[in-house]
Amino acid sequence: MFVQMRKMVVKEGFSDQVVERFSGKGLVQQQEGFIDSTVMVKKVRRGDEEVVVLTRWESEEHWKQWEKSDAHIAGHKAKLGQPKPEYLISSEGAKYEVKAVKLPK
Repeated sequence: MFVQMRKMVVKEGFSDQVVERFSGKGLVQQQEGFIDSTVMVKKVRRGDEEVVVLTRWESEEHWKQWEKSDAHIAGHKAKLGQPKPEYLISSEGAKYEVKAVKLPK
């Protein structure tokens, strides 16, 4: 299994907009090898908010197929030249190979 992680730090009060963007239906759900996507918000009392999106794939090759797909590329091309949202402070990504999973008995 392969996991792509994207962490975004946003200004206070804007995490719901990021959650909405990443939790709605999308073409990625139809991609071969896609398992699921989890959207999480770090609990904070106040101040900047952190949103983490974990997308699980059957393999790194499946993820690469999505990255190279016409649908994925078209989505990014549509945003070319647009400024980043004012509420976005930072964004970073990482990729992980899953080595072990514990399941309930």
